[in-house]
Amino acid sequence: MNDSAPPPGILQALADHTTMTLAYTDGDGPQACAVLYAPMDDDPAAVPVLLFVTSESTRHGRALAAAQPAAPVAFTAQRDGQDWSGLTGVQGRGVCRRLDGGERRRAWRAYADRFPYVALNPKLRGAMNHTAFWELRPTWLRLIDNARGFGHKEEWGA
Repeated sequence: MNDSAPPPGILQALADHTTMTLAYTDGDGPQACAVLYAPMDDDPAAVPVLLFVTSESTRHGRALAAAQPAAPVAFTAQRDGQDWSGLTGVQGRGVCRRLDGGERRRAWRAYADRFPYVALNPKLRGAMNHTAFWELRPTWLRLIDNARGFGHKEEWGA
């Protein structure tokens, strides 16, 4: 795995978007779901970590929990409603793991910074107390940025 940080364009695209489509597999086969994510950006020179929440009662939550300590996944992150000539987004692969204890508390702070309405809404905040926090550590990332030329790509990782 590459320990250097991805190129700035990839990091900016991950910062610009908030929703990723997470692809995984379980005993019933491949599946995908959309989740909101927050990049953990403690160290800009490090590989980014994407944080998301989901209950282990969902299909994807059960699949991730069953594959611990590191569930392999693929994902995309892009904004809806883009024109093809300006389409930008990130494709990636990596591993997910559930966060507990101090790691979960740090993840909650980063997630609440990204989505302040979650912390401000008592119903959402209460739900977050009963939901698992997960980190996705990318091992490979590809930026697609048609605004820089049709099919423009930048890659990072294995």
